[in-house]
Amino acid sequence: MTRTSVDILDYYDEEVVQRITEKYGYSEREALELFLNSQTYRMLANPAMEMWQFGPEGIFNIWESEKITGSPKNSAYLRME
Repeated sequence: MTRTSVDILDYYDEEVVQRITEKYGYSEREALELFLNSQTYRMLANPAMEMWQFGPEGIFNIWESEKITGSPKNSAYLRME
């Protein structure tokens, strides 16, 4: 399986981690670990899903939905309503 480009992933790592630290008070290291180990990140890393199109705020929302509900698919960005 190919992966989303390293430049794109680095950008989202920085942007999403910043949002996680600001909202939840985690250290940057803790926030990065949480993000990198999430299903949201695995989805972002899969180029076929084109998750980068949601932008950093959307990816953060998807990650946050996963954190709260246990599934990134509960995010308004991914629900098929």
